[in-house]
Amino acid sequence: MRVAVVDCGTNTIRLLVAEADSTGLRPIERQLRYVRLGQGVDASGRFAPEALARTLAAVEEYAQSIRDHRVDRVRFLATSAARDVANRDQFLAGVEIRMGVAAEVISGQEEARLSFLGALSGGPVSGPVLVSDIGGGSTELILGLVSPDVTIQTACSLDLGSVRLRERCLTGDPPSAAQLQAARDLVDQTLDASGLAWTQARSWIGVAGTVTSIAALLAGLTHYDRAVVHNSVVQPSDLAGLAERLSRLDQAGIRRLYPLLEPMRAEVITAGALIADGLARRVHRPLIVRETDILDGAAMDLIRSDD
Repeated sequence: MRVAVVDCGTNTIRLLVAEADSTGLRPIERQLRYVRLGQGVDASGRFAPEALARTLAAVEEYAQSIRDHRVDRVRFLATSAARDVANRDQFLAGVEIRMGVAAEVISGQEEARLSFLGALSGGPVSGPVLVSDIGGGSTELILGLVSPDVTIQTACSLDLGSVRLRERCLTGDPPSAAQLQAARDLVDQTLDASGLAWTQARSWIGVAGTVTSIAALLAGLTHYDRAVVHNSVVQPSDLAGLAERLSRLDQAGIRRLYPLLEPMRAEVITAGALIADGLARRVHRPLIVRETDILDGAAMDLIRSDD
């Protein structure tokens, strides 16, 4: 059985085409586009026309790729940016016209569940395990067990992401000391209010673009290499150091020092690093970075639902 999943987030839209094999899931194709669907959403509560145009152009490309691969089932996931906007029907209609399937605006709880499944598919890990997914508009935190069965104990979706934090606090280039302090305060307040039992986690897995980009930067990569990033381990002190270095740089400096970052990732990497550092200061565990995430979890769900 061949399936396709599209994950449309606040900053990126991604595609996974995969099929079942003896190991569970065999990826056939992965694609990513930076579209910033959540541009200005935190302030305006609406999708900007140019953001919709960028996103639907990417949807058109993905729809053609899905047709070319002759998939059996398709799922289109829309996450944080699409949950509360006033004009989301315009987006949903545009997706259905192009894809031939209805977009699902999934809840934070469903996003967390699928991220947890995807993260655990990337390799063995000891539990209890904390999985974090730092997105553009939200951050999902999932604490669960992996033995004898996969069991989610606590899951929460926080209105804190790299795009949201940058637009709300880090408007300077580079951000001022006052802006950086406001961002750190917001991260601390949001994480502390989550009520998560941080010290219960024996392992910490991070998924999605913020932490995979951070891992690539810390590995000294000049071109992104999925094989190097997947299951790499980042120490809390390295996260803190990177967040501090990024905080002192303007956008031109970030692009010059870290040329592998796409412009829309470079714009929000400082905010993402501050969130990752805030998590590290609470978990006190090394971060295991995985390339398997919500896309993989949703693909496995599609395949299993056909059994």
